[in-house]
Amino acid sequence: MALIKDNSKTILEKWVHQFSDELYSWAFFKTSSKEVAEDLVQDTFLVAFHKIDSFEGKSQPKTWLFAILNNKIIDYYRLSARTTKKNFSLTESSGNELSEGLFSSYGCWKSTEIKESWNNNEVELLDNPEFNDVMEECLEDLPTKWKLAVTSKYLTVKKTEEICQDLDITPSNYWQIVHRSKLLMKKCLDLKWD
Repeated sequence: MALIKDNSKTILEKWVHQFSDELYSWAFFKTSSKEVAEDLVQDTFLVAFHKIDSFEGKSQPKTWLFAILNNKIIDYYRLSARTTKKNFSLTESSGNELSEGLFSSYGCWKSTEIKESWNNNEVELLDNPEFNDVMEECLEDLPTKWKLAVTSKYLTVKKTEEICQDLDITPSNYWQIVHRSKLLMKKCLDLKWD
């Protein structure tokens, strides 16, 4: 596509104006962080700028840009998994202990009580900024590997095999991590969300 090579700056500027909002919305949906979403979109356009000569026009520009963004999102979560927080409060061992405490010795839930706020159909919790802040805080409290397993499964919608490979764990270990993470997230939300 000689046209793209000749007008790459003009075309890229057009794409920035056309697709920035959609790319940002997707990145924010996947990361729940305004700053991270902005950085990922900026990185997407930088990659597009450097590789615009390789764009052959076999797909729509939007599709190409979203493919770049999705790779940036995956890279972001891989880096997050490798980076450990210095003030991390919950380890895998303590996470296991906490989630074990949710069941009786017979393997039944200790409490089957569901808070009233969870049953209110009029409230769309994921549209509530305060709820999202609490949920993000609870997600941050998970051990690093657990957080990556949950975000990979539910935010980047990766396949189990890919997640297991990224985390270097077995599928049965993965499902146990996801299950325990959901239990701890529920417990954290029950405590912190009114």
